[in-house]
Amino acid sequence: MIMKGVFFSFLLIFSLSCPEENGGCHLYGKIKFVEYGEDYKVKFVNYGEDLRIKYVSYGEGKVGKWKVVEYGEDYKIKIVKYGEDYKVKDVWYGQGCD
Repeated sequence: MIMKGVFFSFLLIFSLSCPEENGGCHLYGKIKFVEYGEDYKVKFVNYGEDLRIKYVSYGEGKVGKWKVVEYGEDYKIKIVKYGEDYKVKDVWYGQGCD
C-alpha cells in the first residue's frame, strides 16, 4: 500500500515538473487570454516555435487550432515576453507541431 502511494507521488511530481515535454501540442481548442490565473504562459515568436497556431471560428478540436472565447475555455493563456512555457507562432496554414 505504501509502495503504491510512493509511486503515485513520484509519477505526479514528474508529470507536473515537465510541462514542455510534448511541445505544446495539447494546447488547442477554446482559449481565453488572461492577465493572471493562467494555465500556461506563451510567447509569440517568428521562428523557433514549439507550436504553430491558427485562429478559427469553428473546428477548434484539432492540434494547432485556437478559438478565442470569453468563457467556457479549455485553457487560460497569458502572453509574456520572457519566462514562457511555450513559444507560439501565428500562421495562416501549416498549424500544429513537428
